[in-house]
Amino acid sequence: MAKTKTAFVCNDCGADYRKWQGQCNACGAWNTITEVRLGSDAGGVRSARFEGYAGGAGAQKKVVSLSEVALEEMPRFSSGSSELDRVLGGGLVPGSAVLIGGHPGAGKSTLLLQTMCHLAGQMPALYITGEESLQQVAMRAARLGLRADQLQMLSETSVETICDLANDLKPRVMVIDSIQVMHVADVQSAPGSVSQVRESAAFLTRFAKQTGTVLFLVGHVTKDGSLAGPKVLEHMIDCSLQLEGSSDSRFRTLRSHKNRFGAVNELGVFAMLENGLKEVKNPSSIFLSRGSEPSPGSVVMVVWEGTRPLLVELQALVDESHLSNPRRVAVGLEQNRLAMLLAVLNRHGGLMTGDQDVFVNVVGGVKVLETSADLALLLAVVSSFRNMALSQELMVFGEVGLSGEIRPVPNGQERIREAAKHGFKRAIVPIANVPRESLPGGMEVVGVKTLSEALDAI
Repeated sequence: MAKTKTAFVCNDCGADYRKWQGQCNACGAWNTITEVRLGSDAGGVRSARFEGYAGGAGAQKKVVSLSEVALEEMPRFSSGSSELDRVLGGGLVPGSAVLIGGHPGAGKSTLLLQTMCHLAGQMPALYITGEESLQQVAMRAARLGLRADQLQMLSETSVETICDLANDLKPRVMVIDSIQVMHVADVQSAPGSVSQVRESAAFLTRFAKQTGTVLFLVGHVTKDGSLAGPKVLEHMIDCSLQLEGSSDSRFRTLRSHKNRFGAVNELGVFAMLENGLKEVKNPSSIFLSRGSEPSPGSVVMVVWEGTRPLLVELQALVDESHLSNPRRVAVGLEQNRLAMLLAVLNRHGGLMTGDQDVFVNVVGGVKVLETSADLALLLAVVSSFRNMALSQELMVFGEVGLSGEIRPVPNGQERIREAAKHGFKRAIVPIANVPRESLPGGMEVVGVKTLSEALDAI
């Protein structure tokens, strides 16, 4: 009987060690190294199994120079959803592996089922479910009103069986729901463990590369929103997508965190309705549902999400604090940057908020990761502190430096044009982002160099 091999693997980054230790040397995390069983030395069996798929998109038997590689355009085909195509970089690439994560109930299975039912009418498509029965998937398809007569279904958790059947059916698109329940026979640990997820994902990804199959993997997330399983899972795949949305909102955002075939941080917006996820063609309209009367502490800014501008509302509330250490709360923004900008406001704007509680919120649950929201944040804080409402026709963006200067942001003129399309009449922007030509609708653009000039402009 072959001897069972064991290894010690970090749950966060996937680094392995000969023996257990408290801290991972690769990622620095503590108490994340666990013992996994690698099974018997059956590498020859696995290699022989993979040989059956040789000659596909991933096969390369000789060394060539970089100049000899053909530069033809990567072929793509549409998924049937313009928002999903946008996040993927323009469509589905043959041989690509796409990982979709999200909280339970976010709509991962619904989105993929809709996509697969659409593609099944044009090409062979295979949907593998390991968590639900075939009857449950059929009931969901009937409830959503999807045409399911051409979609091929399989309820299986064995990776070897799935690849053998897929090799016979030869689907162009395949969905694995989900990767945490899949298992490889050579690995003796339980499904969902670090070794099983890593080996299953590697097995399926190699099959997709060698056969030119588009592979969708559904992944679970932890309490903090990160993908469950080893960190190496995100390195194996080509695209990592995250479907986000709160339980009290019908809107879902699909964001790309990694994409080898397109832009990173691209955003797609969907609405969860009774008949499934529907695309939102104009996302700015759902984030600009403001009241009829202007209120202090509210201002509209333009953020750049992937390849398009997005108008969102930023709200601030400044109130007298009764605590020795006033609170700084940021929802949708980075809290450390809020503290830094308040210090800049004190030093270069002459407004001290050291004895005030400051709360800021991005309306609609959008997470703003770029620095173009700095100027809008400070003007919203000033508006709330002075109890002075800003015009509802005002739009603001710009990065604020530590010396009080207003720095330009990328794609500034495209942001201004997007605001002009939505009827905004005035904009306060960095002077380097002021367009030279006139804008439609007679929009007034005020260019500022410093924070004091921006405060004078309001």
